[in-house]
Amino acid sequence: MVAVAETVRTSFPGAAIDIAHVDHAFDIDGTELKVLDDVSLIVEPGEFVALLGPSGCGKSTLLRLIAGLDKPRGGVLREDDISIRGPHPSRVVVFQDPTLFPWRTVWDNVALGLEAQGILKKQRHRVDAALDLVGLTDFRNAYPHQLSGGMAQRVALARALVNDPKVLVLDEPLGKLDSLTRIAMQSELVALWQRKGFTTLLVTHDVEEALVLANRVVVLSDRPARIKADIVVDRPYPRHRGDPHLADLRRQILGLLGLAATW
Repeated sequence: MVAVAETVRTSFPGAAIDIAHVDHAFDIDGTELKVLDDVSLIVEPGEFVALLGPSGCGKSTLLRLIAGLDKPRGGVLREDDISIRGPHPSRVVVFQDPTLFPWRTVWDNVALGLEAQGILKKQRHRVDAALDLVGLTDFRNAYPHQLSGGMAQRVALARALVNDPKVLVLDEPLGKLDSLTRIAMQSELVALWQRKGFTTLLVTHDVEEALVLANRVVVLSDRPARIKADIVVDRPYPRHRGDPHLADLRRQILGLLGLAATW
């Protein structure tokens, strides 16, 4: 480990996530492919933690386990000391693709979670509030094909936020956006996180993005993934990409990823 984050529990509405000795593997044509190897990590309520590692090392698999979409082969994952045994509205996932239903308006796409829970009729105001949070009130009646890539991803965020999650799980949500839109969306993500206080876990391949957004950057090894470093990013928001301290951390992380020569 390079540095281990030391944090204090606060009154944040976000949940604590405890990942204890988690192993996971896939069966491929009768052969076991191990993707996670004894991963242990504690995320405090309200923290923003980014996961970095080589492509295919198991980052997204770990997020799926946290979200309850898959079950680990070994170890335990807990949310606020309760074992994670499946999906729950307190943990919501935003993927790289917005996956909006093209026949539904923006408002109707955001309303999906409340509709599925059978509470939309009494909680319609939550849809409006979520659209306001992501700045899409004026597009409530638009359809997905009328939106830019960044706007579509904001709809996906609103669809997640309408559930008032304790944990927001982000699997490369900005990966397909152009560079300018991506920078703008990074600022919006930080603002949403600061305003709502949910615990956030982000998978990204962009070292700079991790350093601009997160309190901590967890660096994973090649598959099967182990934690190589847990690095505290002790800088106030908003962060500036030219910050010499962030540049030093970037150099350090690239070295851990075997890319020091690219600096």
